[in-house]
Amino acid sequence: MSGPSAEETGAVLRRTPQQARSKARLARVLKAAERVLIAEGVPALTTTRVAAEAGVSVGSLYQYLPDRDAIIDALAATYFAQLEGVMEEFVRSAATERWADPVGVLIDTYAGLYRTEQGFRALWFGSGLTDRTRAADREHKRRMADGVRRVLVALGIAGDTEGLGHACHAAVLAADALAQEAFRRDTEGDAALLDEAKVMLRGYLTALAGRHGRRDGRQEGRQEGGAVGDAPLSGPVPRPAGRPGSAP
Repeated sequence: MSGPSAEETGAVLRRTPQQARSKARLARVLKAAERVLIAEGVPALTTTRVAAEAGVSVGSLYQYLPDRDAIIDALAATYFAQLEGVMEEFVRSAATERWADPVGVLIDTYAGLYRTEQGFRALWFGSGLTDRTRAADREHKRRMADGVRRVLVALGIAGDTEGLGHACHAAVLAADALAQEAFRRDTEGDAALLDEAKVMLRGYLTALAGRHGRRDGRQEGRQEGGAVGDAPLSGPVPRPAGRPGSAP
């Protein structure tokens, strides 16, 4: 696991570590929890098992993560922050680059994350999400949708209209469902299903470009006379640092 620490992601901890030593201990605990999650599944995420894996006392773990639900919530918050961090990098890249196939860029990069983040897959497919994590996931998808909205606006594909945010939220929900099914079928991601997801979302993006066109009437990301994303990338795909294969 890489990326922000649990307290940096907004995860609800029993106690927030203040000193560097305490923060390092919590990070070690979360890495240990992820190892247990990948190897043994969600049911194994007990405080006793995770403490043993991390080489800390149960009492030390309890200061921050008092039970399995808290461990699950902290892991999920870390994964959310990683995914959102990648989206923020796309938003920044979209301000200076033009991509012929924005759908392909996003799906390929996030599929790469699904492949490399075994803990993320194990948590989501393990049927052990807490009510708090499910609620956090709903908010996470809204933040991801806002990132997609900002990417489309930056690329000149759509104007920042009132309905664009709702449309992007629908696109994120659809993409997430298809991606999860693709990786349930195959740990590398069912290539045929991911390709179909691209076809579907390109068509939706083309419809969005028509419904939420730029105020000046231009739609720079759209291929002349056709759908968005029918051509190969016109520039380099942004690859967030430290994310192999990197972009629901």
